Amino acid sequence: MTNNLVTKSATIDPSHKIEQPHKSSVIRFGVVGYGYWGPNIVRNLRSLEGCEVVGICDQTPAARKRIQAAHPGIPVHSDFHELVNSADIDAIAVITPAWTHFELAKAALKNGKHVFVEKPFTSKAAQAEELINLAEQKHLQIMVDHTFLFTGAVRKIKKLLKEGTLGKLYYYDSTRVNLGLFQHDCNVIWDLAPHDLSIMNDLIHKDAEAISATGQAHVNEFEDIAFITAYYPDKMIAHVNVNWISPVKVRTTLIGGEKKMLVWNDLEADEKLKIYDKGVDVKSQEGVYNLLVSYRSGDMWAPQVEQVEALRLELNYFIECIAKGHKASNDGVAGLRVVQMLEAASESLRHRGKLVYL
Repeated sequence: MTNNLVTKSATIDPSHKIEQPHKSSVIRFGVVGYGYWGPNIVRNLRSLEGCEVVGICDQTPAARKRIQAAHPGIPVHSDFHELVNSADIDAIAVITPAWTHFELAKAALKNGKHVFVEKPFTSKAAQAEELINLAEQKHLQIMVDHTFLFTGAVRKIKKLLKEGTLGKLYYYDSTRVNLGLFQHDCNVIWDLAPHDLSIMNDLIHKDAEAISATGQAHVNEFEDIAFITAYYPDKMIAHVNVNWISPVKVRTTLIGGEKKMLVWNDLEADEKLKIYDKGVDVKSQEGVYNLLVSYRSGDMWAPQVEQVEALRLELNYFIECIAKGHKASNDGVAGLRVVQMLEAASESLRHRGKLVYL
């Protein structure tokens, strides 16, 4: 391992320039994996200016038939080396199971390709660190697919927090549950929690200090329900409930602040965000028995949220970052931070909620 590892405390500077100029004015993509998420990647890439999909790879014959039917004219491959070794490809999108990400991304980077990787970035933090260093040495881009960061809702929440609308943050409380889809290579934490962990890291400008997690497996050997608690400086706390065996689908996040509180219901068609002028005002702190508290209850309003396809914005951002030599905010370092939190949660899970420090 090299001694110039980028750690979770490293700052992400979007203005940082990558020295190597881009090969051509059009970014030529190869896509590896055409399962659940791959078709969305290909569809969006093909709709964007400044890029071209020049090859798609999948090991399964059924998937290759779907590719040929949906995208006639694009070469289809069964061996990812045909894309990685191609001089006609500038960037590789890795849309495969998490345990394959490291080897595929490493091969792409070694062959001079920029890399877009589905979440979670890697299965281990050490793997993420190795890829980050390799990309730095090769002057190449890594972007981790943290799609929710590009939704209108999260971008609006980030703006509200930057403006101080909610005041000092008290908590982030998310429920992300549904019936299925069961994964056969990871538990529910590694499947669903990366969404919230990436959002938390984007919104809360402090690193979590410790993580606790509990859960249980009912259907196979992987936990299908779990509860994660992350502890931050200044009494900020975050809680994430992830579940594959819920009778209903819920995508609701509560964010509580000193001034106002926010509810984000991602399943709402129109009013995804609601801000409540509710809170607690402390009038006096002169001893426990003299503590005076008043509850504030004011108006609720629903700010307008831009209705855009987040994945399209994200991929367009990746293309711009490559073309202009800018590091992405959701780069390998951001992906590493999420993997470190997932590892801590997994360790805590094995010890039934033991507090694991980051």
